[in-house]
Amino acid sequence: MYKIKWLLFGFFFCLNSIYAQRNVILIIADDLGSDYCGFYDNHLDTCIMPNVRKLLAKGVMFSKAWSNPLCSPTRSGILTGRYSFRTGVGNAVGGTGSAVLDTAEMSIPKMLNFYKPNGIAKANIGKWHLQLPTPTSNYIFPNKMGYDRFEGNFNGLLSDFYNWTKVTNGVASNNTNYATTETVNNAVSWINTVPKNKPFFLWLAFNAPHTPYHLPPANLHSYASLTGTAADITANPKTYFKAMVEAMDKEMGRLFDSLLVNNRFDSTDIIFIGDNGDNALVAQTPGGAKGSVYQEGVSVPFIISGPSVVNPNRVSDALVNTHDLFATILELFGYKNWSTKIANNKPVDSKSLWPILKNSSTSVRPWVFTEIFKNPTVAGDGKTMRNLNYKLIDFDNGTQKFFNLTLDPNENNDLLKGTLSADAQINYNYLCNEMTNLTGKGGFCSLGTGLSQDVIKPLLLSNPFSSTIAIRNCSNETFFELTNAIGELVYAGSAIDQENFSYLSNGIYFLKVVNTTTSILKLIKAD
Repeated sequence: MYKIKWLLFGFFFCLNSIYAQRNVILIIADDLGSDYCGFYDNHLDTCIMPNVRKLLAKGVMFSKAWSNPLCSPTRSGILTGRYSFRTGVGNAVGGTGSAVLDTAEMSIPKMLNFYKPNGIAKANIGKWHLQLPTPTSNYIFPNKMGYDRFEGNFNGLLSDFYNWTKVTNGVASNNTNYATTETVNNAVSWINTVPKNKPFFLWLAFNAPHTPYHLPPANLHSYASLTGTAADITANPKTYFKAMVEAMDKEMGRLFDSLLVNNRFDSTDIIFIGDNGDNALVAQTPGGAKGSVYQEGVSVPFIISGPSVVNPNRVSDALVNTHDLFATILELFGYKNWSTKIANNKPVDSKSLWPILKNSSTSVRPWVFTEIFKNPTVAGDGKTMRNLNYKLIDFDNGTQKFFNLTLDPNENNDLLKGTLSADAQINYNYLCNEMTNLTGKGGFCSLGTGLSQDVIKPLLLSNPFSSTIAIRNCSNETFFELTNAIGELVYAGSAIDQENFSYLSNGIYFLKVVNTTTSILKLIKAD
């Protein structure tokens, strides 16, 4: 009995020791959509990525993963777990009028330091792109966000993959090594400085395959016919793009080999994602790509692989967002009650994917949301949300589009151009309501059936309403019926704009507008 007790003690001690030394590496490919990944059903072309594919056998691949349409918003969303309308980062940092990430925001490395002060090594190697590079005193910002070490390029774009400015803990220097290779060199060197008994978190952000499409070293790719001249790059951008992806994958393999040699591979969870869709120069579907809230702009590869995954080699159809990595990474380190450190005025939107990794649940959220906004606003700015089957896009210019992604994955058939089926109307109303609840803003649900959006939008002077429902541009023959969310009639008549509805409870209402056609508008009552 005495021996059994000690054997059990030793067993659980070993389990706890292994868990305590769990490491996490987040690998971000820059401008890589899922349509170039041959292991995704929506792929149209395939890049050579044997090392990424190796992750599949020990991991979960998420088939319905969304990012933001641009790199800075995606990165700020991962780092803080908060949507862009909360952080203000809706555009690529450095663009006209773009906001930057406030260093006072809570972040993954800050949270890990709360959890285990100086107990987890934390590094960001590679691209930053969350604050402006001027003044140069800003170079220390990654460290202020909680990282023990930052080593990489501060800007969002390398003008030359072979001649660029590298910042190391606030100090800039010139580097002439191929950027993808240098990033892995720095990652390997840093990991080797971390004591074997100390867990580490590595944010490894490649610049590849972002433009410029400079030819990688010959030993890193298999496209022997490429010359590397500007004319050849202009004539064959997709081939250079694919060469850069292959080079990135090969260097990832060198990182994995280093982990294996140092007996750290089996104790490390590895996450691989793209930060947004492909650049328009290499986009395979016209009209979408990076910067767009259409599927091509936000559908990215998303794999979590390693010892935390139960029953690996799975594909999950769960709706997930890159923002969900905030909570997921914290929980991979065992930090289950992280939410107690979140201020009420700084809500976090991230949902941990831990239940899916443990194969105890098939989903963690009923919808995913993303957005893009610039200052001043441009065509294409807007918000979008999807559930399992349907997707609603609400552009900032007041137009909307609505798709059944199950039947129409390429978004060719805007359902709002016709009469919505009962199922489509229910899902439209649901997504409208959820976006309103999330953002605290109305206006997503003013579109009904029977009228085009251009006609319906001018009808309502305000939505949400508090006491009166202001209607304009309606003839004397117009008749209105207002019902609550469960179908009870609240008002019927032709002078709705003269009624006071302040007595109504806050919530969802439906207004039927009957004239030469019939439309149903969804309204929000809010004080």
